[in-house]
Parts: sequence; structure tokens; C-alpha cells
Amino acid sequence: MEIKLNKNSYFLFLIIVISQIAYSQNNEESDTSMILRKVLMDGDTFYLYSFNQFTLKEFNSKKDRDAYIKLVRNVKKVMPYAKLAAFRLQMMDDNLNQLPSKRAKKKYIKATENAIKEEFIGQLKMLTISQGKLLIKLIHRETGNTTYEILKQYRGSASTMFYGIWAKMYNANINTKYDPIKDYQIEYIIKNAKLE
Repeated sequence: MEIKLNKNSYFLFLIIVISQIAYSQNNEESDTSMILRKVLMDGDTFYLYSFNQFTLKEFNSKKDRDAYIKLVRNVKKVMPYAKLAAFRLQMMDDNLNQLPSKRAKKKYIKATENAIKEEFIGQLKMLTISQGKLLIKLIHRETGNTTYEILKQYRGSASTMFYGIWAKMYNANINTKYDPIKDYQIEYIIKNAKLE
């Protein structure tokens, strides 16, 4: 079977192909650079670009590389929970400020805790110990309060002490703080993966 194209069909086909190529090139979103300005010099136009910062990672050993890859995976898995915790705490604070009595506030805290447990307990039980420790740090990063401070504010000293002992059994500490200097790799992963 032989297909013969006349000049008009060939021209139409060529226009369609060229327009598709041009359309696909215009739709490519590149967030790696942007044009700052044009500079005219000796009749030539030069474009000045701004590129996003990037860092090439070098590792001293395969063990360091594997640990970093594991950290990336853990941050990507745990960060949504930390953000959600910060959002829920802010929402709960706003709602608590509108309640008139201490009894109503206590009842609201208990109802919120039960709703959160029902919704997330299955997912949180699936976290590894290292992911749980990371979550404690990221909750401090997102809320500005340690897990210890949050528990003490909403649950009281006895429950906080119980959760602290429970965490110690897994070699964790609910009073762990996030330090962007010490935890620079975590901060880099969050910014690089656009998890903020």
C-alpha cells in the first residue's frame, strides 16, 4: 500500500508537526532558571539568568550514601504528618479560645484526640522507630513546641510522663528539638523536595 501526498497535504502535515513541537516547548515548566534581564553589548544581546541553588552530594562511603537515601525517604514520608499536626494544633487552639468553660475545653480536647487517633493510628503504627524520632523533631520544627510541651499543655503532667517513658523504651525523647544547624541535611531535603 502506497500513500501519496500532494503538496498541500505535505505542507499541512509539516505545519501540524512544527506547531506541536512549538506548543510542547512552550508548555515545559522550568523552575531551574529564570531570565533576570537582557544586556546589549556591541550589538549582541546577552541574557542574564538566575539559577536555583543546587548542591552536589559526595559521600565518603556507601554506608553514608545509604543513610542519606534513607533519611530522604523518611523525611518525605513523615513531613506531611508534621504539617498536619501543626495545622490541627492551630485549629484546636483557635476552637479552644472560643469555648467558655474549662469543662467544655477538656471535652473538646478529648473528642479531638479520639478523632485524630481514629483517623491516623493505623498509619502512625506503621512508622519505623527512626521515622517516629524524625516526626518528633519535625513537629517541633513546624509548631515551635516540643512534643513534650504539647502533651503537657493538652494532656497534663501524668500523661506526658507516661508518653515520655513510652518513648524512652524506643530510645526516643519527646523533648527533642529541631536544630536547623545540626539537622542541616533534613532542612536541605525539605527545601530541595519542596515540602514546605
